[in-house]
Amino acid sequence: MTNLTLRSLDIPTLHKHAIGFDSLFDRLLNSTTNATNYPPYNIIKETDDKFVLELAVAGFKEGEIDVTVEKNTLTVSGEKIATQNEEQLAYLHRGISARSFARTFTIGDYVEVVDAVIQDGILTIVLERKIPEEKKPKKIAINYTK
Repeated sequence: MTNLTLRSLDIPTLHKHAIGFDSLFDRLLNSTTNATNYPPYNIIKETDDKFVLELAVAGFKEGEIDVTVEKNTLTVSGEKIATQNEEQLAYLHRGISARSFARTFTIGDYVEVVDAVIQDGILTIVLERKIPEEKKPKKIAINYTK
């Protein structure tokens, strides 16, 4: 028996072995192209069906951050709106980033955003998997004949 070791994942060649998983492969390919690491984030698993996403968004004011969900993609974007007062400031050092960003996360089927709150410069997004009753596993009764 040959011992097989997976050293790299070649997604395009997987297409010929799987039928009907095109969207899954597309999501995998798209998730590897997200080259930015700003803003930093944490993902916390509270239960099997509840997750918390924390993003460091210090310096962004109300109205400068958007959270949107479309299909299976959660997008968090921020755009600083410069005020006249801020434009006149002469910074000696600027360590708090003021750059715009767009960060995307692929979320699973039936995962919904339950809440989004900013406190102490941390955006906390609560996600919960809510599987419809008709999609949950069912126990089938077995009828015995005598």
